Formats: sequence, C-alpha cells, structure tokens
Amino acid sequence: MKRTVICIAAASLFLAACAFAGDNSSSSEASPAQEVQVRPGIEVLRSRNFEGLKGKKVGLVTNPSGIDRNLRSTIDILYEAPGVELVALYGPEHGVRGDAYAGDKVEDTTDPATGVPVFSIFGATREPSPEMLKGVDVVVYDIQDVGTRSYTFISTLGLVMRACAKQGIEVMVLDRPNPLGGEKVEGNYVEDGYYSFVSEFKIPYVYGLTVGELAMLINEEGLNCGQKGNEPALKCKLTVVPMEGWKRDMTYIDTRLPWVLPSPNIPYPQSAIDYPSAGICGEFNDYLNIGVGYTLPFETFAAEWVDADKLKAKLDGYGIPGVSFRTIHYKPISGPWQGKLLHGVQYSYTDYAKATLTMTQFYVMQAVGELYPEKNPFRISLGRNNMFDLVCGTDYVRVEFEKRQKVEDIRGYWMKDVEDFRTLSKKYYLYY
Repeated sequence: MKRTVICIAAASLFLAACAFAGDNSSSSEASPAQEVQVRPGIEVLRSRNFEGLKGKKVGLVTNPSGIDRNLRSTIDILYEAPGVELVALYGPEHGVRGDAYAGDKVEDTTDPATGVPVFSIFGATREPSPEMLKGVDVVVYDIQDVGTRSYTFISTLGLVMRACAKQGIEVMVLDRPNPLGGEKVEGNYVEDGYYSFVSEFKIPYVYGLTVGELAMLINEEGLNCGQKGNEPALKCKLTVVPMEGWKRDMTYIDTRLPWVLPSPNIPYPQSAIDYPSAGICGEFNDYLNIGVGYTLPFETFAAEWVDADKLKAKLDGYGIPGVSFRTIHYKPISGPWQGKLLHGVQYSYTDYAKATLTMTQFYVMQAVGELYPEKNPFRISLGRNNMFDLVCGTDYVRVEFEKRQKVEDIRGYWMKDVEDFRTLSKKYYLYY
C-alpha cells in the first residue's frame, strides 16, 4: 500500500497525549476533555514550518470552516506563510468565504482580502479544469467534514483528487475531526446506478473516518471513480497532514476546538450529529419539517397535522436505544413552512454509543405511518423519490419501506455492509 503521510515526531505525539493543564490548578483529577489538546492539520502544518509547501505554487480548497483555534482562516495563514505562494482558491458549495447559500451557484471571482483568484467548483464545473489548475504544484484541502456521505464536500474532495491525478498534481489534505467520532458506521454501500454528487463513493452513509483517512481509502482502494461510478479510478499523489491529540471516541465537543459552521444548516457540532439522523427524511419537502428554517436544523420532526402527544407516545413505545423524544410546537422563520404552527417531536441522544443515528428518522416515519397512513411520503412527495434513492445509494430502502413503513423491513439491508467496511477502513486509521 502506497500512501504518503506527514508523520508526527514521537515527541510531539507524546506531548499531545499528555494531560493538558486547565486553569484550575487545585483540581486533583483532570476530566477527559481536559486531558488532550486537539490540533487540526493546519496547526500541525504550521508547527512543521509548512513542510511540503515551501517553494511551491499552492491552490487551496476551503471554506469558512478551514481555521485554526484562534479563528484565523487557512487562506490567510497560507497567504502569509514564508516561502509559500498561494496562487489559487477553489470555491466549493457556499464559497471559500461562505458568501453563497445552500445550493447557490458559486462564481469565479477574486478574494478581496488577498487578491488571489477564486475558481468555482460548485456550478457548471465541479471538477477543476486543467485551466484552473495551470501553474499549481499542490492543491491543499481544508474543510470541516460532517462524517456523512451525502454531505457534498467529500464529493468535491474526490473530484479534486481526480482532476489532480490527471494533471500529475499533488493533493495535501489538512485533517480535521469527524464530529460524529470515529466509531459510528451506518448504512449500505452505494450501488450501481445510484452514484451522484450526494453519493460519490462506495462507502456507508455514516463512515466513521476523518476526511484525511477517507481520502487515503478512496485513493488506495480505487473508489475514486467519478460521479456515475462507471469512470476509471484515478490515483493522485496524496499527502495527509494528521491532527494531534484526536481519538476515535471523541465527538467534536470533546476536542475543545471552535466550531465554524461549514454550511448554513450545520450551525453547531450537534447539528452534524443530527444531519444523518433526519436529513434523509428531510428529502421529502411536503412531508415533515425537520427543523430546517427554524432554530433547530435536523433536530425535529413536525407538521401542521401532527398530534405531538400521540407521536411522542408512539415513539416512546418503540423503546429505541439511546434516544428520547419530547413534544415541540414552533413556527419556522423561513422556507416553505414559514409562519405555520407545526407540532411534533424534538429528539435527543441520551446514550450516544447505543444509538443508531440514521434509524431515528425511519422510526419517526414508521410512527407517522401508523398514526396517519394517508401521509405516505413516497406518494405525497413523488418528485423527491429519486433524490431519496440517491441519498440512500439504493432504491431498496424506498421500495421495501413503502410497503409497510416498518423499520424491521429495511434495517438489515441498511446495515449489511457495516462490518465489511469496518474491516476495510481500519487499514487507513491514523488515530485510535
């Protein structure tokens, strides 16, 4: 297996693993959150004097989530780095400075702070063209991932890697935490016919890897085969700059790093956990509101016609491991549900280790189906069935779930590839 990783010196690893002293010097025992200081890839790169970039012309794929712990943008850090020539920026969904809303086309422009040209890779072009990469020696990728397959930044990474492979250009990934931790793996592999920008790789829906680990896996396993899955796999020269101090059992809160929303509907670290828990259900625009357009994106399930108490009672009766529900009533402040009084449930993970995140929404859909059989999402939102299939990476979930709207009919299939992927992905672990 050929893979290039900037190794952390043994002394640095030792220091990162040591207890991190807090302000309370009288405390006799540090809490787990105080024991380790997590340093993202950009900070490790800087501590190593920008090794691998000096004397090179650098392109950067990033957005506002690419920061150090003092909220300094990776754009500005690399622009000011001695010996590093930042010559191009590449704007994914939402743009490099976060000035494009979800789904809005990103335009070619010039970064006003640095004067560096910005090329759009979310619009007519999603894979950088040879002209965009002209004169670039290495493309750096630094975006906070959310750990879910349908979140398009990893698709952007894959397309950048393909483009650079074609041109013989190195890719450097500055690693960041997986906010779900490194132990959650859920969902079936993407199947032939269902590859898309929201399902770019043959991986589970929740994949339990950092973006650096994922980059190595898709590069080495030949998974980088284009959006339609029928293009040849291409392998680039890949360097991953690992974090220091991160462990697989850490969610983002444990890292003590600041969170900058990578997209408008992921405002908090908890939102990244909630995204795979409700986002698939949220593909049906005319079915249930999932908190998008309100202050709790991906954290609720509600509609005008729902009896909140009955829905909560039905869900409580299932005894779903690790999750609890409460009733909620609210009016979204934007979107198609704006100003309408909605009734439903808000959920919370009371035992994260026991919870199966993606199953939460399917249990809600089952409960709604039992209470309101006329509200079949696959019939009232027919135009969204294809997107539902693309996000799931298969039509099996829709076809089987629609018959009875029972979780038991799809759970086995949904989880069938989990152990296979755990075995495969362990080869690419940088953290334990």
